Amino acid sequence: MDIVILGLPMMYYIAMVAKVLVAFVFVLLTVAYATYAERKIIGHMQVRLGPMRTGWHGLLQPIADGVKLFFKEEIVPSQASTFAFLIAPLIALVPAFITFAVIPFGGVIEVAGYKIPLQIASYVDMASGKVYDINVGVLYILAMSSLGVYGIVLAGWASNSKYSLLGGLRASAQMISYELSAGLAIVSVFMLSGTLSMNEIVNLQSGMGGFEWYAFKQPLAFIMFFICSIAEINRTPFDLPEAETELVSGFCTEYSSMKYAMFFMAEYANMVTVCALTTTLFLGGWNGPLATTFTLLGPVYFVAKVYFLMFFCMWLRATVPRYRYDQLMHIGWKVFIPLGLINIVVTGIWNYLI
Repeated sequence: MDIVILGLPMMYYIAMVAKVLVAFVFVLLTVAYATYAERKIIGHMQVRLGPMRTGWHGLLQPIADGVKLFFKEEIVPSQASTFAFLIAPLIALVPAFITFAVIPFGGVIEVAGYKIPLQIASYVDMASGKVYDINVGVLYILAMSSLGVYGIVLAGWASNSKYSLLGGLRASAQMISYELSAGLAIVSVFMLSGTLSMNEIVNLQSGMGGFEWYAFKQPLAFIMFFICSIAEINRTPFDLPEAETELVSGFCTEYSSMKYAMFFMAEYANMVTVCALTTTLFLGGWNGPLATTFTLLGPVYFVAKVYFLMFFCMWLRATVPRYRYDQLMHIGWKVFIPLGLINIVVTGIWNYLI
């Protein structure tokens, strides 16, 4: 007889734990080898080889870096606010992982007679077979991703260093500026889909050989959202909070050992989350040829799209110079926000006419 807890069979809780572990391991491994991939890709783009000495073609370099950082000495500045200094890396890292809870990375698979959706915060109703997830999943992601900047600002303030403080202030101003534009870009997706559920948004983009993707229906919103997301996670060419040429290493100047590694992990984990969110909202999520027939193809398509967007982020870093701070603010307030508002008006008129 099945064990039922809070109205759900035990199998659903086992499946949920398994999905959490799979997603966590996937993000961790991707973060580790994204650092390696970025160094190799940028190296080849600059006619270099990148890491070559640790393992075959440098494949063990991320492990060597992790071991090195783990055994380095922990340094806390004497004038720093100790508790805030120590907790800041954790505040920056945790939101990057928990946002993955609402992103669907596949369809519905059957295990031991139970239908299991490949999305952590979801379940299948046994009677109707309908998948239920958080019906405000996009708002959850926006809320969680906004928390990460608190860790950066706290690190800048707690370090008691002028370089760190300037980096923290830049991060907060940058997040406020570009989150508005990213939100305006997403509004057009809501207007087309009529829902905030991530699972429903993915389902509405199935069919038509990919032409149902919102990247085709809302190309301006797609480009705006992806660029604004890159700015929010402080990636080149928007890496003003840690600009080495001006601020040494910005908000993480005074950090060392594993605390520095946590900021490093947070940046790449945020990049994975941003690419996964862009894939879900604009590139059809896990949809692809035969994905509904062979359910295990769904995660393959999803990961391929995420890795393609990550490659594009690395390509940007290799080719585009960093913006000045005034250029950064100009683009955010005087270009993207007006474009986002115009796009919403045009989308509203289009929905009304059809």
